[in-house]
Amino acid sequence: MASHDPDQPNLLFILSDDQGAWAMGCAGNAEVRSPNLDRLARQGIRFDNFFCTSPVCSPARASILTGRIPSQHGVHDALMWQSNTSKGGLDRDVPADRVQFLLGMPTYAELLRDRGYDTCLSGKWHLGDGMEPRCGFDVWNPMPYGGTNYFNVPIVEDGELNNHDTYASDIFTDNALSFLEQQAGGQSPFCLAVHYTAPHKPWQREHHPDKLWDEYYDNCPFQSVPDEPLPVGFNASATKAEKRKEHLAGYFTAIEEMDRNIGRLLDYLESQDLRDNTLVVFMADNGMNMGHHGLFGKGNATWPQNMFDTSVKVPCLISRPGHVPENKVNTDLLSQYDWLPTLMEYIGSPESVPDGLPGSSFSPLLCGEPISERESIYVFDEYGPVRMIRSQEYKLVWRYPSGPHELYNVKEDPAEHINLFGKPGQADRIRAMRQELDDWFASYVDPELDGAKLPITGRGQLDHATKEDAFAYRFPWTD
Repeated sequence: MASHDPDQPNLLFILSDDQGAWAMGCAGNAEVRSPNLDRLARQGIRFDNFFCTSPVCSPARASILTGRIPSQHGVHDALMWQSNTSKGGLDRDVPADRVQFLLGMPTYAELLRDRGYDTCLSGKWHLGDGMEPRCGFDVWNPMPYGGTNYFNVPIVEDGELNNHDTYASDIFTDNALSFLEQQAGGQSPFCLAVHYTAPHKPWQREHHPDKLWDEYYDNCPFQSVPDEPLPVGFNASATKAEKRKEHLAGYFTAIEEMDRNIGRLLDYLESQDLRDNTLVVFMADNGMNMGHHGLFGKGNATWPQNMFDTSVKVPCLISRPGHVPENKVNTDLLSQYDWLPTLMEYIGSPESVPDGLPGSSFSPLLCGEPISERESIYVFDEYGPVRMIRSQEYKLVWRYPSGPHELYNVKEDPAEHINLFGKPGQADRIRAMRQELDDWFASYVDPELDGAKLPITGRGQLDHATKEDAFAYRFPWTD
């Protein structure tokens, strides 16, 4: 395969689905087996304080693509989707699957395509209409919906939806490798996005290969995952104790199978002498609780929606041997909204970053230089009327219009067990952080898309945020 200008490297962007930052061997989890993610961490930087823009799938994915927060791009909740994992299956009529979101909003794939990159998406889409190529991806092989059975995978091919019985992570990787093989001898750099559905549920035994389950996870004690009670003030669906091990076994198996396929991609790049001219990025869309805080889910696992670190902190690994520093752990507070400006500065096109984005480039870190001039004091998150501001030491969760609110000292209480809101001595801190929170969002939100003023409940989004009845309701709590 032809080599390209090292200042315009290839991009392999790998996205997992519902993977907590804690769910990798390189993050200190001795029970989950992730040798290829660990390999990426050794060959690059592991970002230990990397946050999603919203702790649920579709909004976070929209932010990764556009660099905008949900109150700028208008995708505020998981888009209601067809799924062969739910009642009604693919025959269920879901209007959001016919809606095009992110119209007129430049994506990182479009910006790269404009600079001569060949672009491809293989894997989960979950951003509305996915039957035709969207958002700058020319080669288009998405699983267009929000969820799928692992052995019955709908994939768009030449504008038609076909079902495959190949294991999901395998088929996404097969299609990605086909794209890479078609690049052989080409003169253009590539941008390949591989969006796995792993480790999103379903987690039952029949959805995953028997070998890993039988040989390892059936006997794993899962001591790396806490089994905690639900915090006071939250409602959530109960997970029966006997289901805990099955859920964890399926979750960990899905991660290991995805990891094996990531190894296939890395091995191919190395075999074609492309590894040192390919920026490899691994990220998750949102975090995940698998017993943490008594939950099996993310930001919409509770009512009201939560902003626990286990929901909002995601794994992020970036590697390019010979260029990106190797075997490093970075602890700067960074977010998915920083990704697009970082990428564009890294390839030498910072001027192409659209105006009005909230993020800042951390490209210097990828070149072995500090970002001391910005020293990320805060990182922000939103899920409709629930917003978060977090420093290295404190986190404030503010729910509009009237609470309940939370304040945690995440330095001394990283598991977020002690809510300091309303405790003596915290009023000045809360007042200052609340002002920072309001000022930051006021600088970036589109007033028509302001999530703090919309009826977003964690039950899903059916249409554009400006449309009447765009959001599904959830009250009282139901599964």
